[in-house]
Order: sequence, then structure tokens, then C-alpha cells
Amino acid sequence: MSDRFDIRIKRIYEPPQAADGARVLIDRLWPRGLRKEAAALTRWHKDVAPSPTLRRWFGHDPARWQVFRARYRAELDANAEALVPLRELARAGPLTLLYGARDGVHNHAIVLADYLREHLEADDES
Repeated sequence: MSDRFDIRIKRIYEPPQAADGARVLIDRLWPRGLRKEAAALTRWHKDVAPSPTLRRWFGHDPARWQVFRARYRAELDANAEALVPLRELARAGPLTLLYGARDGVHNHAIVLADYLREHLEADDES
């Protein structure tokens, strides 16, 4: 996989930086204790977050990670239209996907970033 698209992930509680480029919160729920001004968002894009049912089932349990990844990718496949704004932002420059989860290794932002990269590169190859 190439590094052609600069898609990053970052916990929303980390301070914004100029290098973040477009900052998009990809959670359905607003992060606790965070003021909207402090988030410095380009947009809040709830429609690409895992469904509430999938999110509750996963519960950030590392033992469910592989199944969660597959189910979330299936949700993304079924919701391709919601990905259009993120694809446009990724093509325009750095895109930072922001998430609120404490687990930096097992969260939907990782899955979404990989999914976007794969599909953007496949678009360019066709």
C-alpha cells in the first residue's frame, strides 16, 4: 500500500495541530468533557461511525477485534455514499480522523483509515 493519501488518526482529546489538515470527528456521540471550540473540527461526520448495535457489541473488547473489523467494513460497504465527503477531503490533503475511544489500538478509526486508503487507491487504479 502506498502513502499517497495522508490519512491519520488521532484521539480527539489530543491538541489540534496545523499538520492535521482536515479534522473530522467520526464518532456518533460527542466526546465527554470536550468543548466544541477546543475540537477545532472541519466537520463532525457521524454517518461513518459503527452502528450503535455494533459499537455496543464490540465494547472495545480486543477478543472481538477481528470480527468487529469485518462487520464494520461490511457496514462501510453498505454505506458508500457516506464516505464521499471523506474521500474528497483525503484527496485534497491531510485528513485526520478523530475518535474518542481510550484504546488506540482497537478502535473504528483504524479500520476506517485503512478502508479509505484501500478504496482511494483502487479508484485510482481503475
